[in-house]
Amino acid sequence: MSPFKVLAGRSTGAALLAFTFSSRPFATAPRIMALNGSSAALRPEETTGSTPADFISPPDKPGYHAYRLPEDQRDKDWIAELDLETATAMMQGQPTPLRFLVLYGSLRETSYSRLLAFEMARLLERMGAEVRVFDPSSLPVKHDREPVPTPAQELRSLSLWSDGHVWVSPEQHGQITAAFKNQIDWIPLSTGSVRPTQGRTLAIAQVNGGSQSFNTVNSLRILGRWMRMFVIPNQSSVPTAWKAFTGTSDAEAAEIGSGRMKASSNRDRVVDVCEELVKFTCLMRGKDALFSDRFSERKERMEHGKLLTQAEKDSMAQQDKQRKNDILASLGIERK
Repeated sequence: MSPFKVLAGRSTGAALLAFTFSSRPFATAPRIMALNGSSAALRPEETTGSTPADFISPPDKPGYHAYRLPEDQRDKDWIAELDLETATAMMQGQPTPLRFLVLYGSLRETSYSRLLAFEMARLLERMGAEVRVFDPSSLPVKHDREPVPTPAQELRSLSLWSDGHVWVSPEQHGQITAAFKNQIDWIPLSTGSVRPTQGRTLAIAQVNGGSQSFNTVNSLRILGRWMRMFVIPNQSSVPTAWKAFTGTSDAEAAEIGSGRMKASSNRDRVVDVCEELVKFTCLMRGKDALFSDRFSERKERMEHGKLLTQAEKDSMAQQDKQRKNDILASLGIERK
């Protein structure tokens, strides 16, 4: 059968994947095709071989939605007037709404990274996504003592809940802030062998107190890649953030409210980033297992029945070393 015949009646993402597998058939194609419509993020059972007994999808709560405007203002807001039809239609074509976790990197009372995070949350919700913004103010400095603090457990659960993240950090001394990095440090690359960020999409943005810089978004991009996330190509850097948002005395505040992003090319770029995040997440949903499927991890599962924790790997290496020492000692050879 011609590979082009399978494209009829499919969404763009499904059609592209169908073309790939129909034109180049191989043994695992049916397994990959069966993933259409599932969560964009790797499920716990796909990262460990079994569902962690302690994983519970975090309940929603009002604190996650501090970005929401009063209902009587939403239809009059500038976000409601945007042309986002394509991304919205893609979202509506999903079996369930996309889920996004938004993180920001400042604890200041007037935090421009929080204001930008709120605008991005509103944009994502406008396109039909479920959004939760995490407040880092109660998160302690990262440590390795037990028990894991409740806010850190909450943050990890929100990451497992999500299909994608939005990271917004101020730039301080040419880098991301400690408040932001602390959140990522509490989301380990692996908890046991569960990877709370693997397979999720990521959009990045930064705010600057002065002229435009890209140091922070570059660092966020590296950090996202390290956390095994799919970082979208677009990004936002907002210069002179204290001018970019309305204050109580601004004339524009009377029209769009205080703490809102003023109309500008930088605001347009923020819209671009959120729109692109939705599109990428829709296209990748159900296909992340394909891109996250690694030979080395398949081999490890075959040999050990699961992905090993770093502690288990270290223990095995120590045992191997001890066995070699025992063999040498039995031969009367002293290892130097």
